Amino acid sequence: MPPAAGCAVQSSESEMHQVARTRSEQYPEIQRNILKRAAAVFASVSYATSTISDLAHATGVSRGALYHYFPSKEAILCGILDDHLREFLAMVEEAMQPSLSAVEQLRAVTKAIVEFNARSPDEQVLLLNDLNQLAEDDRNRLKGLERQILDRLSDLLIRVDAAGKITPANKRVYTMMYLGIVNYTFAWFDPNGRVSPAGYAELATDLFLHGLLRRAEAQGTSPDAR
Repeated sequence: MPPAAGCAVQSSESEMHQVARTRSEQYPEIQRNILKRAAAVFASVSYATSTISDLAHATGVSRGALYHYFPSKEAILCGILDDHLREFLAMVEEAMQPSLSAVEQLRAVTKAIVEFNARSPDEQVLLLNDLNQLAEDDRNRLKGLERQILDRLSDLLIRVDAAGKITPANKRVYTMMYLGIVNYTFAWFDPNGRVSPAGYAELATDLFLHGLLRRAEAQGTSPDAR
């Protein structure tokens, strides 16, 4: 899906005229470059206080040309979050290779999430702070993508849970606990520091698995035998 294709943003007649210009072959690439640079602006200046002029300066695209790619500042924010969540969901699904055991899938997913967040800290900041800036239809659609991600992670944790600790009543709590360990690294983790993203993912996975597997290991059972 092209950036912001699903965003139900409103635009003026003049803005729509700009969008109607003939699209070049580089259109999708330029759109994505705008989203990446705009994410950095929104994350550092804040979405609410940033202006189209700020975005034009950061992207190297004139104000008029910017409207050729996105009808409004809100459309840019929506495009950033839409792209981010869709890529996150696809990344999680790709990591869950059917040939892997549940534990191996969890290790692969954790590694993918940590590395993904190391590449996109600005987008994570916006997802946490500015989703509520969007129109209701867009918020609901993006929250639907978030629920899909949570559902896939919950299902994976249940398959790993040989100790039987996760129930329908607490599965979302366990999922958010897991994400609390691996999904907020953008706020403090230095991917260029002494511990690499892959190394941190291993530490986080082992820490989380210790609680889920302890009883099963004591009884000599395997989570993949369930």
